[in-house]
Amino acid sequence: MELFWWSVTLVLMAFGLIGTVLPMFPGTTVILAAAIMHRFMLGPAKSIGEWSIALLVTLTLVSYALDLVAGHYGARRFGASRWGVAGAVVGAIIGLFFGLPGLLVGPIIGAVAGEIISGKRLVAAGRAGWGTLLGNLAGMLGKLVIAFAMVSWFLVAAPAPF
Repeated sequence: MELFWWSVTLVLMAFGLIGTVLPMFPGTTVILAAAIMHRFMLGPAKSIGEWSIALLVTLTLVSYALDLVAGHYGARRFGASRWGVAGAVVGAIIGLFFGLPGLLVGPIIGAVAGEIISGKRLVAAGRAGWGTLLGNLAGMLGKLVIAFAMVSWFLVAAPAPF
């Protein structure tokens, strides 16, 4: 039975790793849930300790903070105004209804539209959209690094099933 729970945990963690590159998918939360499930099903003697769970919770919260801050910082770094940032948020919300392409393109279109509405020229609006894209990509890369760190920590901290 122990090998079954190890298998389920590793499959969930693989889905969590895949989920970190998909916008608005709770990849690190799936990894954390897999680790907690492993601990719950196998007990403290055959799983990770409380400090490891606390570290995984902290890394999950850091990944969400990074996801929120990265797009905003990228847009601001490339000169987006409040209108551009608000447009990026609205574009992300609308993009939710169009799946993965909408989640990738929605914030960019929203940032550009927000800048145009605020009276900026098309070049400045395009720079804000470009900054939003680069910020989102940097956030995604950061989340992926954190997710790999979480899985690695779990594999190192948990006693081997053999």
